[in-house]
Amino acid sequence: MKVEELYEILKKSQEAKGYYFNKDKKKVFDLLEGLLLNKERYGYMCCPCRLAAADREWDRDIICPCAYREPDVAAYGSCYCNLYVSRAWNEEQIPHEYVPERRPLEKIFKL
Repeated sequence: MKVEELYEILKKSQEAKGYYFNKDKKKVFDLLEGLLLNKERYGYMCCPCRLAAADREWDRDIICPCAYREPDVAAYGSCYCNLYVSRAWNEEQIPHEYVPERRPLEKIFKL
């Protein structure tokens, strides 16, 4: 699959749920390329902004869209990697704040 195809598929399905791609299309395409690379590597599209364990069950929370997207967008208008944002975020009606990592440390470091 090409980045452009993935963009169109996800744009349609996620906008219907109220999630929009960041208006910075270059950033979006870079992140989508990361998702496709991770799909080749691991067999699933895990977040390109986080380290995967190459274990689908362990990484289930970071398969895009990750488990943290909804609370991140609700609180900050953007997900952790700024791929998915709210309409207000894209229209600069809310500040673009740093989105802190919500993934538990034991998942990050596989303690």
